[in-house]
Parts: sequence; structure tokens; C-alpha cells
Amino acid sequence: MHPSSGPPARIAVIGIGNDHRRDDGVGWAVVAGLARRRLPRGIALFRSDGEPSRLLAAWDGARTAIVVDAARCRPSPRPGRVHRFGLHEACRRSSPAGTSSHGFALADAVELARVLGRLPGELLLYAVEAADTGPGRTLSPPVAAAVRPLVARIARDLALLGGEGPVGSPAQALGPCPGPVARADPDAGGRAREVRHGQDP
Repeated sequence: MHPSSGPPARIAVIGIGNDHRRDDGVGWAVVAGLARRRLPRGIALFRSDGEPSRLLAAWDGARTAIVVDAARCRPSPRPGRVHRFGLHEACRRSSPAGTSSHGFALADAVELARVLGRLPGELLLYAVEAADTGPGRTLSPPVAAAVRPLVARIARDLALLGGEGPVGSPAQALGPCPGPVARADPDAGGRAREVRHGQDP
């Protein structure tokens, strides 16, 4: 079931993570930053734990999906560094030595979506190199410093990709996790509408 009676979002931005494991929460932090911005209409923001069926639900019907996740890079990690990949490169790098800390889940989600015919037209992955994914609620300093520039970069992506018209108002609130955050709704003058937890996007 969709979270609103309107059409599916044309662009879905999905933060993958766990805000109880320090830098693993960077995807959610980026989505929270986007939720406070004025975004084009037709954009939905989601927080996810990376489980494949929930990723599919988040981008279902979207023309473009942007996924933000923590990264574990070897052999030369540089915490806070941001990598940007398209669909095929993101899947190729979803391995123990690759970038995404939820690499297998993302690769599984993409393969499942491919089989079911539910891939978005375009899929982008932003992977932020992590310093510490141990227990804790705060991001490490280098990863925290990467959040604001990445929010700005994705906001530029969204402006270039286009939603459904002029920019609207900032998102109202973040919902419980994992789940949808908000949708920019053309019927509400571009104001991002809060989405109830427990409803599939």
C-alpha cells in the first residue's frame, strides 16, 4: 500500500543504516538533513535497515532511487570520504572488500527487483567511508563532517533530476525507523507530507 492516495514518488531517497551503531547511522543522518530542506515535488525520503524487501518497497514505482549507506573500504580507508556509484558499479562493489556496509543486502535487493521487474529507471549509491560502526549513537568526527556537504550534493542531484515542479517546503518530521520519512506532495503545494510508520511506500 502506498503511504498516500497520490501517485508514487518520482524520486526516492533512501538512507540505510542503524543509528545505534555510530557511523552506520550516516545514511539516516543524511536523510534527516534532506528532510529539513526545500525539495522539488515528487520526492520521498525513507530510512531503512537495508532489508531487501523493504528497499524494494521504498523505491517501488520511482523513476530514480538514491541510496545512502555507510562504507567499509579496504585496504586504505579514509573515514568521511564519499563514493558515488551507478547501478551496475554499486552491485559489482557489494562485496566484503567493497564499499557498502550493507553490500549483500543491497545486491540482493537489486537482483530481486530485477527478477520482479521492480528496478527503478536509475539507481545511485552514495557510500560514506566509516571510522567506527561499534555501539553508540553519535557519528565519528570525520563522518559527521561529511554529512552536510553530502546533503548539499544530493540536493543538487535532486534539482538536476527534477521532481514534479517547483521546490516545496521543508519536510515536517521524521517517522520511526525503519520506514518512510516524508513525501513532497504536489497536491499540498509542494509541502512534504508526513508518512505514517507501518505503511509500505
